[in-house]
Amino acid sequence: MKRFVEGAARDQGGLFPAHLEDFVTDDNPVRAVDAFVETLDLRALGFGAVDPCATGRPGYHPAVLLKLYVYGYLNAIASSRRLEREAQRNVELMWLTGRLAPDHKTIADFRKDHWPAIQRTCAHFVVLCRELGLFSKSLVAVDGSKFKAVNSRDNNFTINKVAKRIEQAEVHIARYLIALERADREGGEIAEEKTPRLKEKIERLRQRVEDLKAMGARLEETPGAQVSLTDPDARAMSSHGKGTDVVGYNVQFAVDAEHHLVLAHEVTNIGSDRAQLAAMGEKAREASGHESITVLADRGYYSGDQIVACDGAGVAPIVPKTETSGGALRGRFTIQDFVYDAAHDRYTCPAGHFLTQAKKRSTRGPDPDFVRYRNLDVCGDCPLKPRCTSERFQQIRRWKHEDVLDAMQRRLDRMPKAMTIRRRTAEHPLETIKAWMGATHFLTRTLPNVKTEMSLQVLAYNLNGALRRQPANAGDCRLKDFAQCAENAKAGLDERVFTRPRPGADINPLTANSGADTPHALQSGQMRIS
Repeated sequence: MKRFVEGAARDQGGLFPAHLEDFVTDDNPVRAVDAFVETLDLRALGFGAVDPCATGRPGYHPAVLLKLYVYGYLNAIASSRRLEREAQRNVELMWLTGRLAPDHKTIADFRKDHWPAIQRTCAHFVVLCRELGLFSKSLVAVDGSKFKAVNSRDNNFTINKVAKRIEQAEVHIARYLIALERADREGGEIAEEKTPRLKEKIERLRQRVEDLKAMGARLEETPGAQVSLTDPDARAMSSHGKGTDVVGYNVQFAVDAEHHLVLAHEVTNIGSDRAQLAAMGEKAREASGHESITVLADRGYYSGDQIVACDGAGVAPIVPKTETSGGALRGRFTIQDFVYDAAHDRYTCPAGHFLTQAKKRSTRGPDPDFVRYRNLDVCGDCPLKPRCTSERFQQIRRWKHEDVLDAMQRRLDRMPKAMTIRRRTAEHPLETIKAWMGATHFLTRTLPNVKTEMSLQVLAYNLNGALRRQPANAGDCRLKDFAQCAENAKAGLDERVFTRPRPGADINPLTANSGADTPHALQSGQMRIS
């Protein structure tokens, strides 16, 4: 094998480094995982078994299993069985866990039993990023995406699906009955072989119809009229493909527009985004630490009630209005062609006439929240009436909170590239995490476990993003010293969440005070961010 790079023989003796520390370089991200977990007060976050029992078999410290999960999700290893194998052969994990290798059942049970604490850990890493100065701007983009659950479409039932499947089964039964009748008329050996198989298929289909009818009766008594057999919390949601749906969850992200880190996230089994704007905006505002923020969202979030809820809450949404009328395509005037004059409280129509407020006969009418504007004198003889309305006169209905929507439209007009910023900000984290999760997306079932899994994905994404970015104006606060930054973090709990390492633990080189002239001088083995 001359002229090639040669490797060592498998039976060749060698001198490996004497310490695991020598295998892990100073700038290895695994050191950031170790430093972050060591600075957490696991008891305050809600992790159990922080204090060992006096009797029984010793268990693993929660910090070990949390480090294992954070490292796994940071490297797209979410399966507990794969984590078990990696802990036995991965040198970085040996360094991180002290050569401990829990079995897959222990690893899986930790995620299942500590889901509230894991979600709080993800939220408090956002607090740390805020202390690092990674959320200096108050511009946030909100978006959502459908993630597949551990539930196939065949195991998801709605009333319409049950009706269609019964219809399909009856069509197949009729076809098999015709084939059975034809086989009886033909006779012979082939017919004798076909007849039992056809009767068996017919019997299975009839049983299938009975099962579907029973499922239909169950759906009528179920809230939401939808049942998923494998994951009871998963729901069928429409996707981009016409006529297709995804059985899964709707994941909402609020992403910082400067460093593209996830400020807040939410997992819900409601397929529509229309009712998510106010809640995600408020979560993003609280996580960013700003008194007010601007939230960018697409047309799917446009809802008058949600936009009004944001008004006065420190959230200024920018959402394009959904065009539901097809009048413009037919050469007809739309509501945008009627200009509202707030000073005189009137509309100006395309013909230049004024539509004034109609008299209020009663506040108990069908639309008490709307005001009607019209001009009975000129509409009948107007030459533009064929393009305006087919009724006797044109009437504009204005919502009582329409001024809030008009103010949002003015913000959108002043920011013409708002949707471009939204698209390149919010869509990247969602698609990146989907790529990390693979084709099957979620591995766990039920909403609490799915939320925990997404929290770990977001924590890994933010950790990876924070390690790649230098704070714009963080002063002496750097990623190379998680403990010092954590001391300045303001946690939302009664007691401090980020503290010194737990009693009895070795002092981490990232948290040790060197006594050097600079307060954050790099120590031996400390992570370097360039």
